[in-house]
Amino acid sequence: MIDSKYFIKGFVSIKGVGSPAIALGASFIAIGALLKNLGFSIQESIFSTFLTYALPGSLVMAESMFIGASLINIFVAVWLVNARLYPMTVALMPLLMHEDQPKWKYYLSCHFIAVSSWLIMKEKYKKIERENRLDFWIGIGTATWSVAIVSTVIGYIASDFLNKDILIGLAIINPVYFICMMLGAMETAQISCSIILGTILGPTFYFISPEWCILYGGFVAGTIAYFYGEKNAK
Repeated sequence: MIDSKYFIKGFVSIKGVGSPAIALGASFIAIGALLKNLGFSIQESIFSTFLTYALPGSLVMAESMFIGASLINIFVAVWLVNARLYPMTVALMPLLMHEDQPKWKYYLSCHFIAVSSWLIMKEKYKKIERENRLDFWIGIGTATWSVAIVSTVIGYIASDFLNKDILIGLAIINPVYFICMMLGAMETAQISCSIILGTILGPTFYFISPEWCILYGGFVAGTIAYFYGEKNAK
């Protein structure tokens, strides 16, 4: 069973002025309004967030359905977009693993991988004993997941009162927050190199391939930063 003490501790850890959950909620208000404008029912909108629980994935899914893409194309598109969460999973799971925890908890906890919940866990995991970290993480994930679902409902209901400029502002709060978090994480030359190069190469590759510029910029910047860090480490 899930330890309720650490679950609740994780659940309430999302509160605070600097919490990523605030930016997450703002962005999903925009998602809720967008889904309504695209013709989704409130049940479909809630179900979308319930299953996808990721801002880019929800956007890709909604836009793909709007243009009449097939189900397999939508699945592949969302899968590719959410593949960005794989490195976070690889970095986080070793911190949560403990021999006393059953496997079903790990399968359940994978659904909660998102940048917002990941940032909270990475900040607080050292204060939690290893055997209790998985329950703490499930609490964080459930809380941020709930914020996303509730915000989707709010956005859906309030869509008639939100103009285009407000929706754009709400949608970019999350990316702006993560940019600020990345700037705050520039503690090593390797991380600083990847962020600075990514900032430069992303717009540069736009002139070569607008559709793939982010992928190309991130891949090249990350690769250079990796080998730069490996060389300096030796």
